[in-house]
Formats: sequence, structure tokens, C-alpha cells
Amino acid sequence: MNISLRTPMNRRTLLGGAGATLALPFLECMMPRLAHASSPPPRRFVGMMTNMGILPEFFFPTLAGRDYEATPYLDILKAHRERMTVFSGVSLPGVDGGHESEKCFLTGAPGASRGSFRNSVSLDQVMAEKTGSATRFPSLPVMIGTGNLSLSWTRSGSMIPPITSPVALYQQLFIEDTAEGRAESLRRLKRDRSLLDGMKEQFKALQQRVGANDRERLDQYFTAIRDLESSLAASENWVNRPKPKTTTAPPIDIANVNDFKANARAMLDLVRLALETDSTRIVTVCLSTGNLTPKGIAGVSSGTHPLTHHGRQPEKIAELRRIEEAHFQSLAAFFDGLSAAKEQDKPLLDHTACLYGTNMGSANAHSNDNLPTLLVGGNFKHVGHLAFDRKSNYPLSNLHVSLLQRLGIETNEFSTGKGTMKGLEMV
Repeated sequence: MNISLRTPMNRRTLLGGAGATLALPFLECMMPRLAHASSPPPRRFVGMMTNMGILPEFFFPTLAGRDYEATPYLDILKAHRERMTVFSGVSLPGVDGGHESEKCFLTGAPGASRGSFRNSVSLDQVMAEKTGSATRFPSLPVMIGTGNLSLSWTRSGSMIPPITSPVALYQQLFIEDTAEGRAESLRRLKRDRSLLDGMKEQFKALQQRVGANDRERLDQYFTAIRDLESSLAASENWVNRPKPKTTTAPPIDIANVNDFKANARAMLDLVRLALETDSTRIVTVCLSTGNLTPKGIAGVSSGTHPLTHHGRQPEKIAELRRIEEAHFQSLAAFFDGLSAAKEQDKPLLDHTACLYGTNMGSANAHSNDNLPTLLVGGNFKHVGHLAFDRKSNYPLSNLHVSLLQRLGIETNEFSTGKGTMKGLEMV
């Protein structure tokens, strides 16, 4: 019997000869091997949205295809042009409500303007269900700016609170809990799991006593319980594992929340480190700038939200443009960092699909069509400017389906998306 040591050996391997068999003792070669360097690197996703829209005239190119002429905002990202696709003429079917649509950028749930609106699961959370157990944090929702707005939503339609402080994010990623802290975390997780077990028993009893409509609502509720149960189990496995080490110094909390450039730089650097250390593979970033009067941007003295209602006044448009250019400069620095970080001798950006867009095509008009959107990295066959009909928009939710498939999730549907993005292929 020939035994090859090139692959992990089954512990039940037997030596045979002369009609007899003998079980082998435990050998090192029976241990599972770590992924080989030739194994494909993990795929990652970063979803980013600014909730105040952007000035479309400085974003959208005129020509379609690879030979489009760069606009002022896209020129800031020119270093990544070959790894970038710009979309025009796209929107989320049925998503309305002006500012209310900010909840739907990664869910695509229609009817945000209705008082009875209930959100659905976000794209990142579907991804986290697939890849989450492989990392300490199944997903990381963060926010830069003011408020408490997240792009991440559970299957039960509840918002997942974002991390809003660079210091808090650094501590979560790299600062070890004390022994007492870890023990308390385990006790809390066990209490929560025990509580869920009790709720499941009550659910089964209640399900037998209600009508069909209530059973449907209970099913949605129970889905949320199962999701939480899976999350608790994954969290428990990571409590006693050491966190990654970094030579990056801890950030200092920026006292002035209006210092958008400093906050964005600190937070996005940490997002890159989270991906680079494989602490997570799924991140959402909400740029919530409506209540900011950005500090440190030359020529800016007004608040972002009032400037978006510019009424085509040139001086307000010029001031708003300076703010939005600062946003794109932050994006460029983030993409630069992902491109400089190497994984298997290739840029980390190649393995990270970065979606950036807005929930309003025009904040001045509160319109939710023709959404400025771009995709960078992710090992797609990027095509430059992918232009659709700006009056009869193409579903942006189809891009969500493409992003799910890129992460290895076998599906042809997400929200209102019923297929992949036309014109965009995976490598």
C-alpha cells in the first residue's frame, strides 16, 4: 500500500499486508494543512455611500466605454481607472423618499417614503452569512460624519449600529480584552444563547395557535432568532483567539466632528487594516455629512446640507464642489492603500470589490434616479463607463447580484435584482 504525504492523511488510514491490517498512530501529516500559497485569496467587499448625493455634472462622463473623458471627480481617481467601472442611468426600482432612501442603498427595499415601510436585509449581511465565520468580525459597519446611520440591516429589518469612532474601531480590531473581559463575554454569550433556546420553545408553541398571516410574521421573527444564534456561535469561537498585531499607532479621537478629512483618513486607514489582517472581509461605510460644516477645506464656510439645496446658484455649487472633491480625495487615498497592500504578490484591491455611490441622483431635487455609482477592484472585467438610459433606468440591484456571485454565493436574485449587471463580467 503506497501512502503519499503530499496531502493530509486520513486518521483512519490502515497498513495492510499478508491478510492483516494495522492502524497507524497519530502523525503530523494527518493534521489539516493550511491553505497553500497557490490557493485563491479570499474575496472581500466594501460598500460605501454618501447620503447627501453628489453634483452629477462633475461625476458623469459624456462618452461610454473605456475611452471616456475623465470628469473632475473621476480625475481624482485616475490612478485606478483600469480597475474601475463608472455607472450612469442606474437606480433602485421603487426606492423613493428623497433622504429616506439612504436606508435602502444596500437593501434595495422599495417604498422608503411609506409610513409602513419595513427594510429588508442588506447586501453585506447576505455576504456575511456566507463568509462571516472565517473572520473575527463577520462584518463591520462604520460611519464617518454625524448621526447614527448604518448601511447594514438584518433580515428582520433592523439597522445594525455603526462604529463611529476611529479609537473604538482600533480597540475592537487590535486591543486584547482582559481575562476578566473575555470571561464576561463568554458568560454573556451563553446567557444570550440560553435565552434564545427559551424563545424557540415559546415560538413553537405560539405558532400552533395563530392564523396564517401571523404565522408569516412569526416566521420572519424566527429567522431573526436563527441569524442571531449563528452570530453568537461564531462570536464564541473567537473570544479566546489572539487578535492580530499591528505596528500602526492607535488613532487619537478627532475632537471636531466637522474635521471630515481627518476623520475619513483615520477611519478608512483602519478599514484597510481590518481587511489586510483578515479581521473581516465585509465592510460598510456610510458618509453621513448632512449636518457637517467641513473644517479644513479652503473656501468652505457653509453646511453640506444647505449647500445641496443650491438652486443652481454658482457660488453655492462651487463651495459644494470643494466638499465633494474632499470626499473623492479620501476615496483615492483609500484605494491607494488597498492597491499598495499586497496579497500573494497582487494588490489587495484586486480581491476587494469596492462599491461607492449615493442614494440621490440630485440632492437639490431630492430625486432617487440616475444614481452616481462606481465599482473599483474585485477582479471584475472593468469596462470604463457603463452607460444606461438616464430616463428609464437600469436596476442597480442587478449589480448587487453580481457582487454576491463574485463572493461565491450562488444566486440570481437579490431584492429587485433578477440577474447580474449587464455589461459587467467577472474575471
